[in-house]
Amino acid sequence: MTFNELNLNTPLLNALDDLGISKPTTIQAKAYSVILSGKDVVGIAQTGTGKTFAYILPILKQLKFSNQKHPRVLVLVPTRELVIQVRDEFKKLASYMNIRVEGIYGGTNINTQKQLVYNGLDVLIATPGRLMDITLTGTLRLKNIQKLVIDEIDEMLDLGFLPQLEKVVDLLPAKRQNLMFSATLTQEVEKVVNKYFENAQKIEAAPHGTPVDNISQSAYFVPNFYTKANLLEYLLTNDDSLIKVLVFVSNKKIADRLFEILNEIFPDKIGVMHSNKSQNYRIRTVGNFQNGSCPVLIATDLIARGLDISEVSHVINFDTPAIPETYIHRIGRTGRADKEGISITFINEAEKAYQAEIETLMNREIPILDLPEEIEISDILTDDEKPKIPEKNYLKPVSKKKIAGQAFHEKKEKNKKKNSGSPSRKRDLAKIRKYGNKGRK
Repeated sequence: MTFNELNLNTPLLNALDDLGISKPTTIQAKAYSVILSGKDVVGIAQTGTGKTFAYILPILKQLKFSNQKHPRVLVLVPTRELVIQVRDEFKKLASYMNIRVEGIYGGTNINTQKQLVYNGLDVLIATPGRLMDITLTGTLRLKNIQKLVIDEIDEMLDLGFLPQLEKVVDLLPAKRQNLMFSATLTQEVEKVVNKYFENAQKIEAAPHGTPVDNISQSAYFVPNFYTKANLLEYLLTNDDSLIKVLVFVSNKKIADRLFEILNEIFPDKIGVMHSNKSQNYRIRTVGNFQNGSCPVLIATDLIARGLDISEVSHVINFDTPAIPETYIHRIGRTGRADKEGISITFINEAEKAYQAEIETLMNREIPILDLPEEIEISDILTDDEKPKIPEKNYLKPVSKKKIAGQAFHEKKEKNKKKNSGSPSRKRDLAKIRKYGNKGRK
């Protein structure tokens, strides 16, 4: 099938031709006519299969010119990087159309973004938090929204955006089309769909949790952080196929620690990106990774959903993710657009349980490779890896319970006196002893 068979209009066909794209992916072909029909849609497809174009193309096909001020299409995404990515994709496909598209997100000057909204637009891409911030100022009104798109909703819920998401939906007109696209479908996502979507049609390009077939997966059992760092150094030094490598770690602390180690060995060849980095730094780092001047990028899971980088040769899971769906998202950064990709995962003893859950989700095993003999096995543990020794609570009150086997001591003589009763009872007994029962009735 070609895009001509989808009955796209000339401006969209020209834009696709400029991009060198002639054939739709499976999810794009399946979703196009359903979205045009006006039905609510839940689209499930692996990362890297063109989910973004799957909703942009039918939206732009139906979006006509208008000079009204407030947006008619709202796209909600979890991260700043994804706002930028989706905004740019809209602009590419709308290059021959008179459509106003803007994106707003946190971590940057809110007044600048308020001005963008005030100038008027047709399509707004936003993170939920910043969207609410600008809406509460009165600059942005959502009563004209005709289509709501929630992209990567599972990540949005993982980041705790459900309260903001519910507030946003409450501000939207009841009559609208709802679209949701993701690589995974969790129980939490299904609850949102059941609550806000009406008779949603589910479109799957592949079963839930299925990775892209053109990604070669393998793993190593590695005991600890510093041995993992040694293995990563070995692979980067000896494997010439590692041209553009995305290394995923579980948190910012590990990202910075690994960057310090590798940057000394490969100066100016390593980048690091996480939520503590400024927006300008993150954009610059991604640019360097994209153009190849920085061939290795260390990133946290928060960034995993916002990276759309071409030609990633390898994804290395330095830490095995605890959530199986996160693994699917991570490895989906390689093998994009039907190209071959490679995923390598480092698994320590505690992470073997995560490995089992991932394999259950995918319904396939990850091949385990032997560690190269040259790898030095480190016996140094990080603070997180050291066994936790429970600390004694010296503030805890001492128990007053009698201890079994405690020695028995005879009472002192003065303590052997029997209690003869209350004072009034004592007076009565004294009178009886003095006068007997005489006069008592």
